Formats: sequence, structure tokens, C-alpha cells
Amino acid sequence: MKQSAEFQLSEETIEAFQRDGAVCVRNLFTPEEVALLETGIEQNLKTPSERAKVASRPDDPGWFFEDFCNWGDIAAYRQFIFESRVGSVAAQLMNSETARLYHDHLLVKEPNTRQRTPWHQDQPYYNIDGRQNCSMWMPIDSVARESTLEFVGGSHLGPWLMPRSFLDSQAQWFPEGSLADLPDIEADRSAWNILGWELSPGDAVFFHMLTLHASGGVGGNRRRRAFSVRFLGDDITHAPRQWKTSPQFPGLETQLASGAQMNHELFPVLWPRA
Repeated sequence: MKQSAEFQLSEETIEAFQRDGAVCVRNLFTPEEVALLETGIEQNLKTPSERAKVASRPDDPGWFFEDFCNWGDIAAYRQFIFESRVGSVAAQLMNSETARLYHDHLLVKEPNTRQRTPWHQDQPYYNIDGRQNCSMWMPIDSVARESTLEFVGGSHLGPWLMPRSFLDSQAQWFPEGSLADLPDIEADRSAWNILGWELSPGDAVFFHMLTLHASGGVGGNRRRRAFSVRFLGDDITHAPRQWKTSPQFPGLETQLASGAQMNHELFPVLWPRA
């Protein structure tokens, strides 16, 4: 299999990621790579995995669909993850010698989806500890500023906040009261350093797993098909939980000890080249 392609980020971009916890990289992927992902996404929509879920309410005029961890089954996803420059970019942003795949995540909002993705951090839903991590989120459709992923700049430098279910705001992970609740960012958006970018196919945003982020619905005739890949750096270790993580990795707790490096076939090294 081909290796990840080298791609040198500017120092300004790396510094912005470390400072803000989110950056936009324009024209990172070629039209051929975007088309490859579109093939994979449409295959995923036709044959979802048992991990798939609908994240919108039944009365929503649109439809918000998510699926996870399909790189092993969908060849187009696998080719994109292993052959594009994304692993090299992730390693640079994390200031890490290595970039290991954590998982892929498909997020599709069909036209007229009202359902917002509420403000949240990602890492509290996961089974990992450590600071050297990042996620990539890239659309294969043009995304208007009002429908894009938004971030609170610098929030990744703060504490872990309570993860809650998106539709009914239940504490299904950490016990109620064990972590502080998220502030009400929408009550006064001007009080926060909110970052977001209008995006075209080929653009991507990268963000830290503790960066607060959210997105709106989509209107009109716009689809918003987005593919996300999560990356683990040098200091990431396994943190088994007593509850179901999102996504789940069944049986991993019997194969990797708590505090162990994520050296497992589920999490292959993407960078550097073998």
C-alpha cells in the first residue's frame, strides 16, 4: 500500500492550531481525492454499519446520519486515509513524531435538516488520555458559513467538560456532577472567540479533541456530507471506561492495559512511512 504524501504546513498554521485548537487548511485535497471520498460516502449510506445512527428527530424535515469506524470495510475510505497527505498534516499539527489512526466518522445532513450539533468536546466521549491528538473534518459539498463547523478558540486549553447525549442532554458517560457543565455559548456568542470557515470541497478543518465545537442545520437544497478522521499522537494512552464510549471498541479493554500506548491493529500508524 502507498504511504502518506509529505505536505509541509507553515509555522503560522501549526502555531494557530496550538493556540486556538482549530485551523482551516485550504485546498489540501485534490478533486480526485474528494471524488474518492464521495464514492465511499455513498457506499456507506447505502450499506450502513451496525454502528450507524440517525441523530435527528423524527419530525425533522431533513435527516442527520452518522456512522463510525468503517475504514476496514470501505476501500475508498481506506485508500483516502492511507494514501492522502492527511497523516503527515496531523503529525505536524500535534507536534508528534507519529500519527496513528483512531477512527473515521461520517456525518451527513440532508437538505432542510434543522438538527444542530450542540456545543461539545470530543475527548470525554472517548477511551483515550493524552494531549497530542487531532481530528480532521472535511466536506465533499460546499458549506456555507452558517452551516459550517464552529469552534471556541483556545477552549482546548481548558478543563474537560461534561459530555451529554445530543438529543436529550443526558449524562450517559461520566457520572453527573463529576465534570463541569458546558457554558451557554449561544446565550452570548460575542463573549467567545468563535471560529468558523466557509468551506469548499478540498478544504479541511483540523481541531483538538478538547476544542469546543458545534454546527447548525442545513437549508434549501444543500446537502452537507462530511468525512472526519481522528488521529492519535505520541502521548496518547488507552483509558478504558466503565461505560459505553462513542464509538465503542468491543473487547479492547482485554487486549490493551489501562495506560498502554495505542499499539493495536485497530489503530495503524499513518505517519511516518513504515
